[in-house]
Amino acid sequence: MAQPALDIEDLVLEFGSGPGAVRALDGVTLSVPEGSILGVVGESGSGKSTVGFAAGRLMPEGVRPRQGRLGVLGNQVWDISIGQMRQIRRQMLRYIFQDPIATLDPTKRIGWQLKYAVEPNLSNDEIVTALSDVGLPDPEQVISAWPHELSGGMAQRVVIAMALLGHPKIIVADEATSALDASVRIRVLELLRDRSRERGITLLLLSHDLWAVRRFCDNIAVMYGGRIVEHGPAEKVFERPAHPYTLALLGATAGHEKPHETLSTIPGIPPLLHGASPGCAFAPRCNLAANRKNRDKCNSERPVQESVEKNWSLLCHHWQDQIRNEER
Repeated sequence: MAQPALDIEDLVLEFGSGPGAVRALDGVTLSVPEGSILGVVGESGSGKSTVGFAAGRLMPEGVRPRQGRLGVLGNQVWDISIGQMRQIRRQMLRYIFQDPIATLDPTKRIGWQLKYAVEPNLSNDEIVTALSDVGLPDPEQVISAWPHELSGGMAQRVVIAMALLGHPKIIVADEATSALDASVRIRVLELLRDRSRERGITLLLLSHDLWAVRRFCDNIAVMYGGRIVEHGPAEKVFERPAHPYTLALLGATAGHEKPHETLSTIPGIPPLLHGASPGCAFAPRCNLAANRKNRDKCNSERPVQESVEKNWSLLCHHWQDQIRNEER
């Protein structure tokens, strides 16, 4: 059996120390097969970006896991040296961030950045090919351009070209298209998906855009309160959401509502944890937990992973009630 590209088990990460420490990850368990495309979704503060940054050990100084482990391509991230981690990031693990212009060095031309900042041995022909592969129509002109001379869509394609150089094994795209126009966003996501498929790259798409995740990802991981509350095939999770938070997210997402239909909102705010959640972190906002017979268990008993079916799991005491409600 092939090892997963990303292998996380019961990972707990906290920022700060003492009573004021903020728990960003509260026991994340996740296995991502090589060559697959995983969408990680959730509200701001859910922990999705922390998972992505932790994979590359891009955390503030002194942040280490309180428990659990995190493996990237067979390497335990916190057991290797900083030099080894930098080598992994340079050769095998790449990032695409939200603001492409901010990602690029404003003092260097694009060609210089691709050649020296990423792959020093690249020839000009290889740079032209890399830019052509991501759909830039005039790569020779782009090579000599400064970052501020590019549109948002062009800059993001340059950043994608950088991420693809050198045959990486994993790409983490953190809200990589949220700053782009809708039509450009779709083209960029199609590009990322297609190049990842062609080259066998594992793609982690961290996003607020649930419908884009459904269209472009094999699987989806829904995060809330620093845990993965539902994980399974994207089509199945979207067709029959088993966790009440997944259902609430879908109900609050614009783009596929019917005429005259009003989007729902999720009452309350996400939790700010200073330790392990004693029960279900979503309980204060959950309709199922509001039921008197469910309330005590949801607030005091921490849910464990349960299986809906093969390769589809979630954290919820009453997920069968959710399924029954959806089927009515």
